[in-house]
Amino acid sequence: MTPHRKGVLTLSDRFLYRSFEIFPGALTWGTLAAMIPASIVAPIATSFFIIAFDLYWLLKSVFFAWHLRASYKKMQENLKVDWMARVRELPEWHTLYQLVIFPSYREPYETLKESFAALLRSSWPKEQIIVVLAIEERGGEEDRTIAERIAREYGAYFFRFFITVHPDGMPDEIPGKGSNETWAACEAKKIIDELEIPYERVVVSAMDSDTQVYPDYFAILAYRYLTEPDPLHASYQPVPLYHNNIWESPFFSRIISFSGTFWQMMQQVRPEQLVTFSSHSMPFKTLVEMGYWDTDVVSEDSHIFWQALLFYDGNWRTVPLYYPVSMDANLGSTFWETAKNVYRQQRRWAWGSENIAYLLFGSFKNPRMPLAKKIAFNFQQIEGFWTWATNSVIIFSLGWLPPLLGGNEFSGSVLAHNLPRVTQIIMTLAMIGLLSSAVVSLLILPPRHPHAPRVPLAWMFLQWLTIPLVTVVLGSIPAIEAQTRLALGNRLGFWPTPKHKREVKSKN
Repeated sequence: MTPHRKGVLTLSDRFLYRSFEIFPGALTWGTLAAMIPASIVAPIATSFFIIAFDLYWLLKSVFFAWHLRASYKKMQENLKVDWMARVRELPEWHTLYQLVIFPSYREPYETLKESFAALLRSSWPKEQIIVVLAIEERGGEEDRTIAERIAREYGAYFFRFFITVHPDGMPDEIPGKGSNETWAACEAKKIIDELEIPYERVVVSAMDSDTQVYPDYFAILAYRYLTEPDPLHASYQPVPLYHNNIWESPFFSRIISFSGTFWQMMQQVRPEQLVTFSSHSMPFKTLVEMGYWDTDVVSEDSHIFWQALLFYDGNWRTVPLYYPVSMDANLGSTFWETAKNVYRQQRRWAWGSENIAYLLFGSFKNPRMPLAKKIAFNFQQIEGFWTWATNSVIIFSLGWLPPLLGGNEFSGSVLAHNLPRVTQIIMTLAMIGLLSSAVVSLLILPPRHPHAPRVPLAWMFLQWLTIPLVTVVLGSIPAIEAQTRLALGNRLGFWPTPKHKREVKSKN
């Protein structure tokens, strides 16, 4: 449970925690609010700032392109390896079990069917897989019917397969993935205890309901777990490819989906900054020791990393797998429904800024965690969510604000005349990052299934030219809203992304 919900906190602790919650939104709005007066009062200084900022963005684009290429290369290499053959060379690999939790709430049968079909194609021995299909009581009879159908069709293939029903209205919980996963893991513990399986011989994978694992996912996960020097103090992160239905999705959904994938690919190359996201895996033993996922947070996927980092006094890391799992891009029944769903999904992801307060407060209260780690992780989180909310707006606005608002004297200066041209040149050079994104997006495209729309590859490439608009409308704005809601105490509940299938398809 997050600290601000615990009754044992003192009044000063509550005030401190609340101040940390306000901080991200205050920093973002302070930055945005300063743009106009700075352009009026100090147009020269603002002009030099925007040139420096654009140069910084250029360096980040080069950095991004380099790391994206390296991550893509490593992922392709891993896809060619027979990881089960490597695992079988390790001692006692056959005593390792995979616990797979699929939380589900009002998920279509077709979505779950594809996820379980992919699980069945896994190279990992099925007699070493325990599967939990975790549904919600509030999902009603329809969810029960779908879960029972999945159980009938797939349950017999695995060592253990069972359905859990997370009760509605539990105290100190918000309805969502984290509380459902915790209930499911507690129920799985009963089975594991009955079977007398040592906790350290179980790796738990918390999967989004639309996650389709690639054949050797559990094999490479097991290999990393069994060969890591300290496997019990690490999470294990695959690369999420949001492309199961990429051919059916509109351009802005594709861009957002690819952008999320590329960010995760880049982070794989920087394991010191890699945080769990979406579908991920970790040791069951440490999950039990920590008391499972906190049940009152929206961003449970990243929160579990910070939870472990603080619980183990900084002795926690994320191991990059450089191996993909595939999920759905956001797709509604209409163009505008898709746009609305993409916005709401981005807002939910941006609500991860709630972890800034959790980490700041936890760092402040934990004297055993090394200071260097406190500084590094807190700066990383603050800078990441600040840039998410502000960078696109700054790039879009500041190039023309000083000449427009700086007064007649500045407007007639050489600097004002050349500022738009200079920023245009720098940002054109920064297109190297955009070009890398466009190229890699074509390389990781799945085969187009027969009933999918015939989207020309040229458009798949040229769609990236719309990224300035897409990142402002579907990137910065939902992030600003999320941080503003957090600052105002208008908490965001968990919103499960609707899954819409235009065609039932099988994954190649």
